[in-house]
Amino acid sequence: MRELDLLLLGWLDSHYEGASEAQRAQFEALLELPDPQLARYLLGTERPERAELAALVEAILSRARIMSSPGRPGNLR
Repeated sequence: MRELDLLLLGWLDSHYEGASEAQRAQFEALLELPDPQLARYLLGTERPERAELAALVEAILSRARIMSSPGRPGNLR
């Protein structure tokens, strides 16, 4: 799904370089998940059981909410 790619690439571009080793490992673990599982996490229909992975998913989704907020230049709304 293109939407999931945009979410992941957005976090990768803006946060990966400054992320801790643990955060990078969680991001890599997220990418290893089967596509349907990844979609459920990033579309908010399911939450990861592992706290570290859940925190990363929330960070990715929070970034997306900020980027699409009304009044932000270049938003899609």
